[in-house]
Amino acid sequence: MENRRYEIGYDLHTHTIFSHGKGTIEENVCAAIDRGLSHIAISDHGPGHLFYGIKRKHVPVMRKEIEALNQKYPEIMVQLSVEANIINSANHLDVTPEEFSQYDFVIAGYHYGLPRGYCVSNWLWGHGLKLGQRRLRNKNTDMVIKALYENDIAILTHPGDKGPFDMLPIAEACADTDTLMEISTWHPHLTVEELKTAARTDAQFIISSDAHTPKRIGDFEGGLKRAVEAGIDLSRIVNLREIK
Repeated sequence: MENRRYEIGYDLHTHTIFSHGKGTIEENVCAAIDRGLSHIAISDHGPGHLFYGIKRKHVPVMRKEIEALNQKYPEIMVQLSVEANIINSANHLDVTPEEFSQYDFVIAGYHYGLPRGYCVSNWLWGHGLKLGQRRLRNKNTDMVIKALYENDIAILTHPGDKGPFDMLPIAEACADTDTLMEISTWHPHLTVEELKTAARTDAQFIISSDAHTPKRIGDFEGGLKRAVEAGIDLSRIVNLREIK
């Protein structure tokens, strides 16, 4: 099986008690070391999320802890990121351009739980009310593409999740902006069909655990399985490495 031939080298999408996760930063780091990872990022939910967002005052606290952990565990690189929320306002993220410098890099995705993000319409769509689907798809797609072009986003997290999106132009924008498209093992996106569509462009991919507990750090098998089923050239998954 493919998952016996490959392993994940690093995991850049993990959560902690600073937002929606159950583990501490150090517990995530120790789990990553146990999994044999060379690199982990702490990427808690952006501050605009009404329920799970990080508090802006905690960002310097997180930075200080990560700097200490890099000294304590020299065998792994630990970075501070944030999973910004894509919205239809300002720079189309809930992290301002001035706040980008607080992080080593920024990842971003669409979530419920924020104003100015078509949250109610997408939630209703996800629960069976498909009225106005074409218009909602166009608005969602436009919102994501604008976020990609207006910001330096390292990874577009679980694209296609929580609403209707047109994946081809989103993948084209990711290719044009050098934004990795995430194959999540926590969410079902990218799906097999979405992967087939995205692969028609020059977009590159990354598998992420989106771990909310330390025990899920480095989980990649489900993402690899979908990529293989979609016929993706596995060299396009940047954090996948073949076991020697």
